[in-house]
Amino acid sequence: MGSMVRVIAILCSGLVLLGFAYFATDEMGRGSKTQQNRLDTELSGDLKDPAPIAPSPSQEAARERANGKFREAVDDANDLLLGPFTTVVDSSDRWVTHGVPAVLALLLYGLGLGTLANMLPKQREHAADWRTA
Repeated sequence: MGSMVRVIAILCSGLVLLGFAYFATDEMGRGSKTQQNRLDTELSGDLKDPAPIAPSPSQEAARERANGKFREAVDDANDLLLGPFTTVVDSSDRWVTHGVPAVLALLLYGLGLGTLANMLPKQREHAADWRTA
């Protein structure tokens, strides 16, 4: 049982890390374009995240058209795993709105489930009689 929980913890943590890595590469790839868009949105007063964690159906459809199938599967799994943590953060900075839920998810799924897996009783490899030892 502990090994199954450990595998789940590793898979969840890996998906969260992969989703955040995709987000970070997208953000770094935008470079000066992001800065120009940010200035435009600050001047117009329209501060919205183009890649939110829990997107609306229209944002989800646009994201599906822009990304490949594997990337979309990772993003969908990431939406599910980070969903409970999205209400914790109320910021206009995209790095904060994506980073804080990712850290909280890693703490819960990685550290929490890993600790739970270590606390579960382990199966004995052999059932020898104590008198023969």
